[in-house]
Amino acid sequence: MTSKTWFITGTSTGFGRALTEALLARGDRVAATLRRPAALDDLAAAYGDDQLWRAVLDVSDPARVRDVVNHAFAALGRIDVVVSNAGYSLVGAAEEPTDERVERQLDTNVLGSMTLARAALPHLRAQGGGHLMQFSSIGGQAAFPFVSVYNATKWAMEGFYEALAQEVAGLGIATTLIEPGGFRTDANTRSADAAPALPAYAALRERMLATFAEPLGDPARLATAVIAAADAPRPPRRLLLGTDAYDAVHASLTARLREVEAQKDSVSLTDVA
Repeated sequence: MTSKTWFITGTSTGFGRALTEALLARGDRVAATLRRPAALDDLAAAYGDDQLWRAVLDVSDPARVRDVVNHAFAALGRIDVVVSNAGYSLVGAAEEPTDERVERQLDTNVLGSMTLARAALPHLRAQGGGHLMQFSSIGGQAAFPFVSVYNATKWAMEGFYEALAQEVAGLGIATTLIEPGGFRTDANTRSADAAPALPAYAALRERMLATFAEPLGDPARLATAVIAAADAPRPPRRLLLGTDAYDAVHASLTARLREVEAQKDSVSLTDVA
């Protein structure tokens, strides 16, 4: 298979690191962006600058996102797949985080991801196509207590990509929402931002968080699945990864559909007579 060139955000750890490692190993080129490029020094030494292009990027800075995207396309020519992976989880009941914490979450997970797609689209159109892959979450289709703001960011990106996919379908540009369940990364430990608990929620929050089981997902296997999706002749619009993701999303959608069906006979009451 012809090698591809990828642009990936958030490559220092977790999914971004696993995906970068797998792609380099199979001979693809990667434009890796992260806040500390030295975190990839070992991969740069192993594969060289021709295969691994690095840039400093905090996706919460829209101007910087556009600059780095433009620079990457200018330096590498065609980029086949753009992966929006950078993001983090904010833990806390809806009223627990400060406004500043909420704004930072939205700036990173929502506006950063939207800006990346919007910055890449003119280049993808100019080259005649490409693939946008957005990391969503099990929390993009199912909601969980004490990560309400994080859920909001993932639901926002699901809506954005649902519309975007229809806008670009005739332009040779594919889109994929990646929806992982729990994986063995630092996403819920070192990378998470936990707001201080309010007394009203402290006991329930502790009990709920204590019920979280050891994640089932292997980041290396996720990387393999994401690459396979990108290589597919018709990439999936959504890519569920993990049995826990399937179970939670299936239950959520089934419950929501049941609620819709229960109102089938009453919805016409507001139609013009």
